[in-house]
Amino acid sequence: MLSNEHTVSDASTLTGWFKSSYSGGTNDNCVEIASGHPTVPVRDSKDRSGPAVLFSVNGWTSFVGALKNGNLDG
Repeated sequence: MLSNEHTVSDASTLTGWFKSSYSGGTNDNCVEIASGHPTVPVRDSKDRSGPAVLFSVNGWTSFVGALKNGNLDG
């Protein structure tokens, strides 16, 4: 169920969720993304029925690229 154009209030209503292969074995502090949607849903792996944030494909690609290149402060 969409709560607005940028979030889904219950992420468990979407399918195709997966974690990065870089996620550790403890599954702490992981995010999951769901494939097969017009946007890129992202959720907290510990709260599967919680909200998901929806990124545009270009926005998600830019975000991941910035992470890989060390362009984000943190």
